[in-house]
Amino acid sequence: MKKMSSRERVLAAFARQPVDRPPVITISSVMTVESQNIVGVKLPETHNDAEKMAALAATAHDLLGFDNVMPYFGMQQDSQALGGKVNLGQIDTMPAITEPLYSDPDEFTYPEDFLDRPPVKAVLDAIRLLRKKYGDEVAICGKVIGPWSATMVLIGVENLLIGTIDDPDKIKRFLEKFSILAIKFGAAQIEAGIDILNWNDHATGDLVSAKTYEELLFPLHKTVLKEFHANAPKRIPIILHTCGKTLDRMPLFAQTGFDGFHFDSKNDVAESLKLTAGNILLCGCVTNVEVLLNGTREDVKKQTSDLVKAGVPIISPECAIPLRVKNDNLRAIVEAVEASRQ
Repeated sequence: MKKMSSRERVLAAFARQPVDRPPVITISSVMTVESQNIVGVKLPETHNDAEKMAALAATAHDLLGFDNVMPYFGMQQDSQALGGKVNLGQIDTMPAITEPLYSDPDEFTYPEDFLDRPPVKAVLDAIRLLRKKYGDEVAICGKVIGPWSATMVLIGVENLLIGTIDDPDKIKRFLEKFSILAIKFGAAQIEAGIDILNWNDHATGDLVSAKTYEELLFPLHKTVLKEFHANAPKRIPIILHTCGKTLDRMPLFAQTGFDGFHFDSKNDVAESLKLTAGNILLCGCVTNVEVLLNGTREDVKKQTSDLVKAGVPIISPECAIPLRVKNDNLRAIVEAVEASRQ
């Protein structure tokens, strides 16, 4: 089979068509301190500057050889646009939301100028710059914060978890109201030029039970995805991202309508493939700390090769990588997958 372009490879994989090799993609972030130093664009100035954001996002392909780029680093753009207090971090730390914004669902009303607010507009403009730079050669991944993660950051993790027990109806109202953020921002990113979309929703077994997911979020995921596709400019693959232990809810993930699931190395690979049964494409899951941060290139290549041999169709780091990961270790993922063609 002839060699495909990066964008062709990614789109073919999500369309379940033959590929020359599995794509290597970033769903969260492969931004590193090393890449920042090479291009001369550094955190935290990147987060709200479209040109700098695009320049740093481009390092995923230009320096590391990944098949896509992704310009939204972290989870803070939405919260910041709504007026939340955010610590934007440093060159080697990701941003963090420092205070919850809401205590009652009625306090939130979607701002009609949301897409024009600087933190959101920076992402949209960065996508346009990347589309102009790469044309049809490289896939562009967008990102939205789904209703569970939005609720987590906008009302606070503790309030969310306590609320699922003490007042699930209130949490359900938060989830429903915050869904509009993903619908509106995701559609705008499609209009700006993305090819695939990361739906970031941390309903992980490390925080909540599978029963809570099934009762509170699973039906909403199905409903909101239908609404999203009905209102988006065109249909593109949407990948659910949930860190941590998720084996007990993977069969439910596979019924939501998401095209892919980006999974964590805390989950057994063979069991993950079995539970999803081809109903949702798995993306993952090179281990961040043990292998990418603290391992050797050979460690990276071995784990990557094992994932390819196991049948994981799309290879990526398991989550946003530690910013001190060496670029050579990230390039080793691509080298190992390239070697699988031979």
